[in-house]
Order: sequence, then C-alpha cells, then structure tokens
Amino acid sequence: MSSTNPKVALVTGITGQDGSYLAELLLSKGYTVHGIVRRSSTENTERIDHLVSDPQILGQRLFLHYGDLSDSSRLMSLVDSIGPDEVYNLAAQSHVRVSFDEPEFTGNTTGLGSTRLLEALRSTGSAARYYQASSSEMFGASAPPQNEETPFYPRSPYGAAKVYSYWMTKNYRESYNMFATNGILFNHESPRRGSTFVTRKISLAAARIKAGLQDKLFLGNLEAVRDWGYAPEYVEAMWRMLQADEPADFVVATGTSYSVRDFLDFCFGHLDLEWQRFVEFDAQFVRPAEVDSLIGDPSRISQATGWEPQVLPPELAKIMVDADLALVGGSPAEAPRA
Repeated sequence: MSSTNPKVALVTGITGQDGSYLAELLLSKGYTVHGIVRRSSTENTERIDHLVSDPQILGQRLFLHYGDLSDSSRLMSLVDSIGPDEVYNLAAQSHVRVSFDEPEFTGNTTGLGSTRLLEALRSTGSAARYYQASSSEMFGASAPPQNEETPFYPRSPYGAAKVYSYWMTKNYRESYNMFATNGILFNHESPRRGSTFVTRKISLAAARIKAGLQDKLFLGNLEAVRDWGYAPEYVEAMWRMLQADEPADFVVATGTSYSVRDFLDFCFGHLDLEWQRFVEFDAQFVRPAEVDSLIGDPSRISQATGWEPQVLPPELAKIMVDADLALVGGSPAEAPRA
C-alpha cells in the first residue's frame, strides 16, 4: 500500500474490544483510521489510550469523531466527509444478558443502527466495502456445530437484533450491488474484554483472589458450552473478508467446545487454585432463555482466505489471567492456598 495514498477505514465501536484491536491492525497496515465515539461526560477511550496519547498517530493517522448509530444524519455527514474505502460496523449494545433488560435500546442500536449506516453509504453514493459484525448468538437454539447454512434461532433480544442486521446487510448487497459482508463471529475474548462478560469476569476474579483482593465469584449457568477464540485473531479475519474479490458471509470460530466450568478450570488452575472453593451460584446471571451450545465451523473462511485460529481456550485463559494478575499487581506469594 502506498504511504502517499493510504486506504481510509471508518470504524464504529472503535473504543470496544474488537474496535481497539482492529484500529491497531489497520494502522499497522498503513491505513488512515477514523473512529466513531459516543459522547460521554467521562472519558471512554481506555482501550485505545495508547494510540490517542501518541502525537504521531492521533490527528495524523487516527481521527476520532463524535457520533452514534441512532443518529442517521450524523452518520451520513461523516461518511460523506471522510470518504472511506472500508467501513467496519462493530458498534452495538453487545451484552446478551443486558439485552433482556433493554430490548428496545438493543434493537435500536444493534439492529436499526446497521440500517442507518448502510443507508448512509447508499445515499451518499459511497463505494466503501462494508463489514457487519454479526454474531453466533443468531444461531441460538440451533444444534451445533453451526455454519453458514445453519438456520437462525436467536434466544435473546441481542441475537434477534443481530439477525435483523445480518439480513439487512445481505439485502443491501443484493439490492444495490454493495460490497457488504457479514462476519458471523463466535465468542472471542482477550484482556480487553469488558469485566461483565463471563470470561473476563472469571479471569479477573481468579487474579484478584490470587492477590487476596476478592473472596467470592458469583456466576450463573456453568454448563453453557461456547467456542471461544482470541479477539486479535478475529479482527484479522474481518480485514481479510473485505480484501476478497467478492462479498460473502463467513463464520469465524475455532471449532472447539468448552463449558463455562472448563474456563473456570483453565483460569483458576493456571494460578493453582480450586475454583470450587470460591464460586457461588447467583440466579440474577441466568438468562430468561438460555443458549446451550455454540460451536462454529470455520471451514469456509479458512478455504476462502486462509485464516486459521491459533489461540485456543486453554491458552486464551492463561493470556487473560496473566494480564489481569499484572493489572491487579498480584503475586503468587500473597495468594491464598488452594
């Protein structure tokens, strides 16, 4: 890519886990990156502070703009002024359990937000390639393993909103000949995952217990089975989808299956702790409608782009626990004995 004429990417949700890793990836490839940030009375750029604080990056190769997926006029003006080559729509109300408490807000942002962005691209005549962050939660109750042909059966307002976004993306692709693709990403985690998500909740609790800062961890369903991958690898898959000759929809997953109980074993075992001593059940974390098992088949994206997962859940748990142990300043010598 020529340094005098870099590609321009627009990223919604740039301050989230995936957005921060994607920004790093695109910058490493020479892109100019524009990110949309929701206005807040407090700073919410923690995951990209290392980029924002660098004067060689912010205002030179990285630009942040206030905006929101609920504001169609703002999206249209940003698309028109930025003129992106690629658009990555990662913004959403993405917590599944919270979506039951805020179904309308989830539908408005996670669902309709994607339509507003697609319409902004269409109405401004943009030729940008569009990536829609779809989710394995769309499969819901459908039996595993799930692939691109598996019927959708969402079991949450979040999953239902993502199904809507998925079909709108396909509709714009087929109706307006847009390069619009869905990445159906299965669970992907990292040290940047929010602390209310179960994997990070577990890794952080394990580190805090090891450091003597916490006594108990309260969780809901331990039997749920998921296909957990490593977020930095999954944003590479996003980028590869937009480099293809033709737009298509792809499942991104590891093809492995582990339960929440297994993840507890990996995290606490890494610190020589027996999780059974510290974990207690709390019904408030149980979803009104559970998804028992999500296991992806990434064959299609592997064949089409060469993408392959490298970090599997046992190693992922260690990465997250080590990062959280450093975060809390813990030391094995200070930890309670298992």
